[in-house]
Amino acid sequence: MEIHVVSYPLEGSVHEPCALAIGHFDGVHLGHLSVIERAVAHASAAGIRAAVMTFDPHPREVLGRGSGYAASLTPLEDKLELFRQAGVDAAYVMRFEPAFAEISPRVFVDEVLLRLGVRHAVVGFDFRFGHFGEGSATSLGELGAGRFGVEIMPAYSRDGQKVSSTYVREALENGQVELAAELLGRPYAVSGVVVHGDARGRTIGFPTANVLQDAAYVVPRLGVYAVRVHLPERDGHPAETLPAVLNHGMKPTFNKESIVPVLEAHLLDFEGDLYGLRVRIEFLHFLRPERKFSCVAELVEQLGKDRDRSAELLRG
Repeated sequence: MEIHVVSYPLEGSVHEPCALAIGHFDGVHLGHLSVIERAVAHASAAGIRAAVMTFDPHPREVLGRGSGYAASLTPLEDKLELFRQAGVDAAYVMRFEPAFAEISPRVFVDEVLLRLGVRHAVVGFDFRFGHFGEGSATSLGELGAGRFGVEIMPAYSRDGQKVSSTYVREALENGQVELAAELLGRPYAVSGVVVHGDARGRTIGFPTANVLQDAAYVVPRLGVYAVRVHLPERDGHPAETLPAVLNHGMKPTFNKESIVPVLEAHLLDFEGDLYGLRVRIEFLHFLRPERKFSCVAELVEQLGKDRDRSAELLRG
């Protein structure tokens, strides 16, 4: 898949014809995929490129309408990989900068979409574009009339509720990772690098991989989860996926003062050195909230129960 990072005003020659799905696509959930897959299908039928336009950073963050959007369900690298898996030939990462935020809907069509070779655009029913969101999915069709086709996808619903990035975020905030997986069409996942921690887990029989996120992810509520950890190739070992129990929290039994939450994964039946490796963690089941124990022995007893429950869920 080709990746083009573009800024307004665009430079260079007009791109080859494409069918373009347009949206921010944070999370690349099932609703987003319905838009992207439609563009891919049209491109295949028309013999042109299948393309996606996404925006970076999040428009709401730039416009000051949502500080919470500094964290993403799918940071750009993850999002691009999901586009590739969906069969996209080219991804356009439109830099959402002040100059771009101020252009009119007509300028967006004339000076951006047409220069990208758009022959067919696919958008969601609630798509907005142009200065202050003046343009709508309907007006995109009007502005493109005679120059490119526009297809508007209806809301994608689950049990009568629209699937949206906000819905996914709310599910994660409540620890409902199974619901998030249903909305995304896959388990919710974050990536990061294994770093050195305080090694306390090893002294009580539960060695953990401390994972430092390498992008600003939305992370599920504090608590203990059954997860899968994807390990890359290392020292002659093939890439593999292992069951684990993960704590996302403050470690209150040992830390008396509030600190930044950490991700600690205890891999089941695994021994080895993972320091410096980039791993991917899939959240599968919420086990319990994080809590402070009266003593280390009580903590160890609960960790044993968490490990057994994770093994039951992940291997059952």
